[in-house]
Amino acid sequence: MLDGMTDFDTEHGSVDFLDLLSSGSAQDDADSRLESVAFACLVNGLADERAAAILGILDFSDDFLCFAIGGRPLHTMAGTRAAIRRTVHDLGGGPCVTGTTNGLCVALIMPRAAATPDVTCTNTLSAFSTKAPVCLGPLRRGVEGACRTVQAVRSAIAAAPALPQVPRPMRADDVLPERALLGDQDAVDELVNTVYASLQTAGPDDPTLETVSTFLRNGGSLETTAKELSVHPNTVRYRLKRAAETTGWDAADAREAYVLRTAIALGRMHTA
Repeated sequence: MLDGMTDFDTEHGSVDFLDLLSSGSAQDDADSRLESVAFACLVNGLADERAAAILGILDFSDDFLCFAIGGRPLHTMAGTRAAIRRTVHDLGGGPCVTGTTNGLCVALIMPRAAATPDVTCTNTLSAFSTKAPVCLGPLRRGVEGACRTVQAVRSAIAAAPALPQVPRPMRADDVLPERALLGDQDAVDELVNTVYASLQTAGPDDPTLETVSTFLRNGGSLETTAKELSVHPNTVRYRLKRAAETTGWDAADAREAYVLRTAIALGRMHTA
């Protein structure tokens, strides 16, 4: 299954797969070494058949669902990693890969039984430092999705200082615009393909996008927006309410307006 997988490139240079498996003392557990290789693939965005094969050995089935959790360890990396594994096991969860990157402990988990993203994250909070954010990544599918949810956790924690108050736990979607600024492709895709696209679901003649865009450009003024669009303020109010229901983001809220503004800007650049 691993034939031809002698080496692969990471952001830190070429890594020899066989060297990684044979490194360490004779007492090292083979699964732990495979887990280290799998985590290196996830962190470096390696989503090819070699990464899929490694995750398959670790019981991640084909086209698996997964999510990531990450934060700074409470005391030691080993302690936090062990606590996460124990929690996932107790909840009846699926395979779990843990690793460390830039001082963070991050886990990729396959949801199963009671080990849903929210429940698992809540039950692992005590394993993380209270002085730094704990982030729940989005639910994604397959090897590429695994790379993206791990990256989402990393970039969300990096973007957390931009928020005046950081929820505990925070969701990666709480900082979509900031993640996009950091170059997180998953955040860009979410803003363009979900948020921006949902403003145009009814077709090119749907006034929702124009209404939201005009409202944001005019600083949230119903009257000014209505005058510019030649409609009644109640019509603007109705369209904004419908947009909030469609996108999940309310243009009348300052923070959510920023998300919509970013999504519209990215969407227009993407379309152009």
